[in-house]
Amino acid sequence: MYAIVDIETTGSYAAANGITEISIQVSDGTQVVETYETLVNPLQPIPRYIQAMTGISDDMVAEAPPFSQVAERVFQLLHDKVFVAHNVNFDFSFIRHQLLHCGYDLQTKKLCTVRLSRRIFPGLPSYSLGNLCHSLGISLVNRHRAGGDAAATAEVFHLLVRQDREQLVTRSLLRGSKEQVLPPHVPREHFEQLPYGPGVYYFHNEKGKIVYVGKAKNIRYRVNSHFSNNSDSRQKQRFLRHVHAISFRPCGTELMASLLESSEIRRLWPAFNSSQKRWEDVYGLFAYEDQRGYLRLAIEKNKKHLAAVHTFHYLVDGHAILRRLIESYRLCPKLCFLRKEDEPCDERCQGACSRRETPADYNRRIREAIASLAKQPSYLILDKGLGADDRSFVLVLHGKLAGMGYLPENGPVHALDQVLPHLEPIRESSYTRNLVQGYAARFPDQVVSLVDSPSLPAAIESLLPAVFD
Repeated sequence: MYAIVDIETTGSYAAANGITEISIQVSDGTQVVETYETLVNPLQPIPRYIQAMTGISDDMVAEAPPFSQVAERVFQLLHDKVFVAHNVNFDFSFIRHQLLHCGYDLQTKKLCTVRLSRRIFPGLPSYSLGNLCHSLGISLVNRHRAGGDAAATAEVFHLLVRQDREQLVTRSLLRGSKEQVLPPHVPREHFEQLPYGPGVYYFHNEKGKIVYVGKAKNIRYRVNSHFSNNSDSRQKQRFLRHVHAISFRPCGTELMASLLESSEIRRLWPAFNSSQKRWEDVYGLFAYEDQRGYLRLAIEKNKKHLAAVHTFHYLVDGHAILRRLIESYRLCPKLCFLRKEDEPCDERCQGACSRRETPADYNRRIREAIASLAKQPSYLILDKGLGADDRSFVLVLHGKLAGMGYLPENGPVHALDQVLPHLEPIRESSYTRNLVQGYAARFPDQVVSLVDSPSLPAAIESLLPAVFD
């Protein structure tokens, strides 16, 4: 038996919204044998745009039962049947969420009439319920009300069953079938081609634009986890509603996947990514000469038209770096703005703040301190590649992430000009810098020091400024 369901709600995801109307059409696969329908008081205001779309107002539901009063009846109708809906995971997420709050755990198989329609009636201009009904010659009355949409979905489902020559309905209900969990618009083939190794995956909307980028140790498992759980979050409902295609790019290691994900988020700025969008080098260490001729170091927020001698994400990191330079090069804390002008200086100061030390002598140490920030090692992190005949590398030049790539398994790797022809540049950020430095510290046996070579090919050398802009 099947329970063909439609609901109206106050919003797009179950965790923060309620149900305003529910209709259940119980079917034996050929005809409706029982119908249940009721308005529901969502116990929260209905947004005006939803009132305009559905015609359901706050006044209409004021005297309607809250979901807790109809939960037992809804569970009885659904728990032993196949849950069928147009874009099934949306309706199922709301009803399951509401039932759980009332003490009922709905665990039932699902069928999506959008996915089935795409398989059984391929090539239609649109698979929205209204357009699908128009293409199939099915009457749809009382649109955007639970009763009208559920009745139309029941007719669509019965037609699908009659036209199902490949037993897609039965196959979709088999254990292991992804038809029950994938977004309604994503072809199953897109999921089947996903590899079991590390890499980056992309979710595309109906126009092909990338709306989400993710990384994974196992791409197939990770993509599956987005849809196979019973999450009622806004993100999952966005994915179910807007994702129309999945693509991927394999990587040799999880580290490379993390670096590529970060780079792609900054390049593409996908609508549904939130993490790492705000992770930038917020602060910088700036050097300038004051009116007395002394070079001064100051920590400020980064500015578009001023070049910092060093950048960092957290203010505390900048203060730690500055204190280290003061200690190592006996700089004046007052001239570095770590001590107020009316306070006495400490023993590290050689007298620059009281002009006992000349600007020339003090500035020489300042320049040495600044130069020390750039004296960072160049090295490779070597690991397994995409196949048996290559190995992956992550390149760090003078402490900065330059990029990554793949080398022949037995090729030389100790000189920079042997590596650069295989380099894919990646723009560094605080996130990727910390990621690489932490990895190198944890796995020193994978680190290979590099010798700079003066014979870099000009075409390859021209790539490097893009990394450090």
